[in-house]
Amino acid sequence: MSDLPLPLDPLPKVWDENARIGDMLKGKRGLVVGVANGDSIAFGCAAKLRAFGAEIALTYLNDKARPYVEPLAQQLDSSLLLPLDVTQPGQMQAVFERITQEWGALDFAIHSIAFAPRADLHGRIVDCSQAGFLQAMQVSCHSFIEMAHLCEPLMADGGTLITMSYHGADKVVNNYNMMGPVKAALESSVRYLAHELGGRDIRVFAVSPGPLRTRAASGIGNFDELIAKAVAQSPGRRLVDIAEVGRVVAFLVGGGASGMTGDVIYVDAGLHIMA
Repeated sequence: MSDLPLPLDPLPKVWDENARIGDMLKGKRGLVVGVANGDSIAFGCAAKLRAFGAEIALTYLNDKARPYVEPLAQQLDSSLLLPLDVTQPGQMQAVFERITQEWGALDFAIHSIAFAPRADLHGRIVDCSQAGFLQAMQVSCHSFIEMAHLCEPLMADGGTLITMSYHGADKVVNNYNMMGPVKAALESSVRYLAHELGGRDIRVFAVSPGPLRTRAASGIGNFDELIAKAVAQSPGRRLVDIAEVGRVVAFLVGGGASGMTGDVIYVDAGLHIMA
């Protein structure tokens, strides 16, 4: 018998992004939550996942937001477009009931929502109200836990859960204020969910983009200063864009990341490594 090692399974050719990575995601179905407009991180994720072959369900916050999201859903040929305000009891459950009826299973879910009342976000943590802190935690963190709970029975063959974090969860970032501990709780939740769901081959990640000019980020005080500092300090001397975030998400959903879970993946041109 030969002593030569057995050949490895053939690897997909990933250098042709549109043709080859698309093969990896073809047939996968997933939910993307948090699209507000074409500049949203969630839209960058949805667009790349769709371009690489996945079928996408989108949500919109309310009737006021729907005219901005509906054309994007049409552009992506989204199978489902559903209302979702996580502060409204029963709306998350209604989304998953519809997914169960239409698809019966789910391969991935992308959570890209966060909120804090402006008065609490712009003030010191030591001064923040209990109500504001609890609301920020419910929308930005617990809604991801609730989503994971509802995804679990739909991911009998495994799946991927991804949420969006920020460097302010790990280091003090001026003006990020109350969202720092909220995102820290989110990142910790990712690790515990990865542990609890790993036996079912459900992988869980936080993706941490650098600062981006999104509608949600506009609520942070002195945001232009934060942007300028990120460009000046990052090794790449630039900002990332939503397409770059989307490509990383597509990698995590695809088979290339099958040996990974529980990680915080930075997509910030190296900003997080700088002192």
